[in-house]
This record gives sequence, structure tokens and C-alpha cells, in this order.
Amino acid sequence: MINLKIDPEFQNQIPPLTDDEYKQLEENILKEGKLISPLIVWGNTLVDGHNRYKIVQEHPEISFSTMPLPFESREEVLAWICKNQLGRRNLTPEQKKFLVGKQYSIEHRKPGGNGNNQYTTATQEAVQEELCQNDTIPPTATENSVRKQIAEQHNVSESYVARSEKFMRGVQIMDQMIPGMQEKILSGQFKVRDADMHRLARADFPNRKQIVHEILHPEDRPAPQKRIYGINYSALEVAVRRIQQDFDFLMRYLPKLPDDSYAKTETLKILKQHKAYMAQFEEMLNEKEIA
Repeated sequence: MINLKIDPEFQNQIPPLTDDEYKQLEENILKEGKLISPLIVWGNTLVDGHNRYKIVQEHPEISFSTMPLPFESREEVLAWICKNQLGRRNLTPEQKKFLVGKQYSIEHRKPGGNGNNQYTTATQEAVQEELCQNDTIPPTATENSVRKQIAEQHNVSESYVARSEKFMRGVQIMDQMIPGMQEKILSGQFKVRDADMHRLARADFPNRKQIVHEILHPEDRPAPQKRIYGINYSALEVAVRRIQQDFDFLMRYLPKLPDDSYAKTETLKILKQHKAYMAQFEEMLNEKEIA
């Protein structure tokens, strides 16, 4: 029997099976008398196949094999786990959001060269505090590129990817304060509003306790107050009209655009970038729940 190391962080990214699913998996393995697919490992650490490994530990007569993958860092392992789970199982909406958010959080916060990030180099206390701070940092060009790539991988919008990261952070904070809540939320056993998870992800450490209390006891939420926005709608309309006028003016000087493939490609590239930018605001305004 090969003894593999179980990494709690790797294992926690994998949505748990229900009792019926686990029982069915065990029956299938016992019927086959072996594991048909190898367990994915990184060195001696199990990456994928935690449920199957647990079953073979309970039944030593079952044979199995392992397949090592050449990951260069923990971040690569975590990103692989998220992508693998998103592509192979029936997931609840909450599980999908959590995994998409986790993948985005890992991939766009990788610094170049050393293969480490704040999740593995900081202390646990620093990690907990960091969970509510990155939300205020403007996205870089690299982040936009990663967000677009992940959105295309999973056939979702870029704004869904960005919101999923906030949801994931809120769930993690909730689980830190009340162990076991992550599993309840992701399984759908305990329903939460996206807006509450986003609010929890943005909250300073001293304010988290009150937000969690309101999530657990919605009857204690303060009465909603009417929001007063100091928006100059006339200025907003003028700004949008100016964009239209500037674009019309520029297009007059591109008469050969339809016949010039390079100019056409570059122009479409610019248009798509700004179209995606405006779509984020449109989707935000159309959300039913606003934090």
C-alpha cells in the first residue's frame, strides 16, 4: 500500500460527495476490484482522487496506481484542481462560483519567477486579514487578461469571474469564523446571498462578526435606508455623447477600414475591450441584489 500525503488545502477545494454518491463509488470500486483511473499526485502528495484513496485505505485488497504531474508550485496544483473539478462533475451553482473564484484568485495573483504568493508565504493570520483587502486594488492588465481567459474556459462572463472571487473570499471568511460553513454553503444546505458574501469579503476584520450575525439572523438586519446618490446625470450623458462624437469623428478618417485587414483587426480589438468594459457596468446595474 502506497502511503500518500493529504494536503488539507488541496482536499478542501474538492466538493465532497453526498453519502449516496460515496456509497455508489465504493460499490463500483469493489465490483471492479481495482481503481481503473490512477490517482493524481504531486510528489507524494495526493492531488486528485481523495474519495477513491479513502476507499482503498478501507479496503487494502483493492489495487491502485498513481500518476505524477510536474507541477512547479502549490499555486499550479490549486489552479489545476479548480479547473479539473469545473470540467468533470455536476456542481451546485455555489460550488461553481467558489471554484471559478478560487482559480481566478490564484492565477491573477501569481508574482513572476518565484512560484509563491501571499497564500503560501504569509502566516495564517495575515492570510485571513488579506482576504478582505485585495478588493480595493484596481485590476491590472494581467488580471484583465486572466479574467478573460477564465471566462472563456468556463463559458461565463468576465464580471461573473470577478464576482466569484468575492463570493469565494466571503465563504472562506465565513468558514474561518464558523468552521463547517463552507461545506454547508457550497452544498446548498445553507443559502446565502451573493451580496452578503461580497460585503463580507470587503469588510474590515472588526466588522465581520456583525455581518456574519446578520447572515445567520436576517431578522436582525437593520432596516434598509434610502440611498441618496450625488450623481450628475447630465454630466454622465454628456460624457457618453462625447464618446460617440469622438468615435464618429475618427471613423471619418478611416475610409479604407473595411478593406484593410490589419486596421480592421486592430479596430475590432479596441472596440471589444471597451464593449467588455461597458458591459460590466450594465451587468452591475441589472443585478437584483446590490450590496
